[in-house]
Amino acid sequence: MIEDIRKTLWAAADKLRANMDAAEYKHIVLGLIFLKYVSDTFQARYDELGRRFADEDDEYYLGEADEALIAEELEDRDYYREVNVFWVPEAARWEALRNAAKQANIGKRIDDALSLIEGENPKLKGILDKRYARAQLPQGKLGELVDLVSTIGFGQDLSIARDILGQVYEYFLGQFASAEGKKGGQFYTPASIVQTLVAVLAPHHGQVYDPCCGSGGMFVQSEKFIESHGGKLGDVSIYGQESNPTTWRLAAMNLAIRGIDFNLGKEPNDTFTRNQHPDLRADFVLANPPFNISDWWHGSLEGDPRWVYGTPPAGNANYAWLQHMLYHLKPTGRAGIVLANGSMSSSQNSEGDIRRAMVEADVVEVMVALPGQLFFNTQIPACLWFLAKQKTKRKGEVLFIDARKLGSMISRVQCELTDETIERIADTVAKWRKGGKAYTDIPGYCRSVKLAEIAEHGHVLTPGRYVGAEEVEDDDEAFAEKMQALTEKLAEQMRKGAELDELIRQKLGGLGYEF
Repeated sequence: MIEDIRKTLWAAADKLRANMDAAEYKHIVLGLIFLKYVSDTFQARYDELGRRFADEDDEYYLGEADEALIAEELEDRDYYREVNVFWVPEAARWEALRNAAKQANIGKRIDDALSLIEGENPKLKGILDKRYARAQLPQGKLGELVDLVSTIGFGQDLSIARDILGQVYEYFLGQFASAEGKKGGQFYTPASIVQTLVAVLAPHHGQVYDPCCGSGGMFVQSEKFIESHGGKLGDVSIYGQESNPTTWRLAAMNLAIRGIDFNLGKEPNDTFTRNQHPDLRADFVLANPPFNISDWWHGSLEGDPRWVYGTPPAGNANYAWLQHMLYHLKPTGRAGIVLANGSMSSSQNSEGDIRRAMVEADVVEVMVALPGQLFFNTQIPACLWFLAKQKTKRKGEVLFIDARKLGSMISRVQCELTDETIERIADTVAKWRKGGKAYTDIPGYCRSVKLAEIAEHGHVLTPGRYVGAEEVEDDDEAFAEKMQALTEKLAEQMRKGAELDELIRQKLGGLGYEF
């Protein structure tokens, strides 16, 4: 059912976009969905409180209270905050906006509503994007969009409402990323890649950090992982940073709608030169930094304490990201990072030296080669780095996994990792970490390699170099059987081809053509 809702909403919303750029329209739609949700959940809590105040068996029962007292109690913000519901002033409630949807000043009304909500909820200060009065939509389209979003019903159950909104929001983020192409990848990491990072790292407690958090997808998947394994959301603390101001707001809204407590820094800013969490040492780091950034360097970064394994080259930030994340790990912490394949083998401008130092320090735990066509924004092949600040097991070894052939095409241009593939990768890593007989090398897929062998290969970390080829049948009988089958199939196809040639000749002969 939710799948149908998402697709119907997207189709209608995309139609209303007219000629507006998807990158701009994204904020218009997602902001309205957020506004509808906070209004619906506020109203659901408001109605629930009204019922409980009148129920003699409820702890909230107000006795023979008059209407004035009940009305006063319903305005007590603490009743809403205790269940992670935002207080929504009357003028900002969805019903008031829907009633004014056809008026010429609906854009200003929405901006005013967002300002009122920010004023009542300090956590949202500076997060809500007030751009509706200046939105370049054709006349009447914004009102139509308000009517469309009005069809999203979040219901009375707060937990179900949050789940519905989360799914709609995440679906729209993915669809906008696809529509935006290259630009879309700046704020959105495909879900199957995030799920793989989360499944391998299992971030179920402590501090979780993403220094280039985009729209917050890493945190959302971490939340889902925690809940699916019986944990509580309060068991983790969320820390993030994002340099793009509009994407920073998207991330904050994405987390706020789920009731996730977060710290994205005081403002959007560059992670390298304006680190918002300099003293943070996290249990888990999950990140998909932009690949191969060439204009990241600043003179102030010379001699930075983060460059433990060597100063990264000014022309490529890949090894700056890796070292930044290692620096921000606790001694027992682990990190999972998505990077371009070149990071595994490049020896240009000190990158090979830094990689060697990292391997020799035994902070590289697992390397995973990914299938192509996973990303919306680039066809550059990618890989996953898993780092451990201090290994407790498997010291002096690196696990290599080659998953390049394990992708499933979901469209002509888009590939993803299925749940089964993600589970297989996570299970392989878990068994390897456990040690003993639980793990075995599988030719063509995975292999545990000693650091001495990696050194023999110049500290190149490409899985394909180590896992070998898949086992194939090589006995003469199996080959003879396959050759016989192929020969018979070829003969049958040649026979059918000859029949078709004869049939064509007969048809053309009947039309007066000669051969």
